[in-house]
Amino acid sequence: MLHTERLFLIPTSLPMLEAIADENWPVLSSLLGGVDIADQWTHFPEALVWMRDFAREHPADMAWWNYLIVHRHDVRLIGTCGFKGPPGPDGLVEIGYEIADAYQGRGFATEAARRLTEHALTHDAVIAITAHTLAEENASCTVLRKLGFAFAGEHVDIEDGKIWAWKRER
Repeated sequence: MLHTERLFLIPTSLPMLEAIADENWPVLSSLLGGVDIADQWTHFPEALVWMRDFAREHPADMAWWNYLIVHRHDVRLIGTCGFKGPPGPDGLVEIGYEIADAYQGRGFATEAARRLTEHALTHDAVIAITAHTLAEENASCTVLRKLGFAFAGEHVDIEDGKIWAWKRER
């Protein structure tokens, strides 16, 4: 588990991903020690279902995937964050994060992404961290700039259309 001043970043387990895919919130809460679950804590449930399917076949890779963000004071699941797999041969690892609507605008995405960035840089295999955002100014762009990421260009993603790439070197 990773933690910050206000957050716990709890690595997802296969049972947690099973509960998420089944939308079994009482089981998920129980697996997380009885936390409440915020409305709209995930905006990308299909990604978590994909992770569940991947985890069934590659359990050893779980450390480089998803963390559930639990607000310490509220004892509530408020989002997810993680990496899109382990570092590649090029030493790059990509981060992502999301925060429940009711908790946005209070620095939680920055806090979670900062901790993920720090965690990634403890691994010698990581040369740089990347991220992608929609191709427009938004809250994620602000988060990434605060963490020292530089704009690395725009390209077209087959699923998401135009996106901006960001990078932070070691």
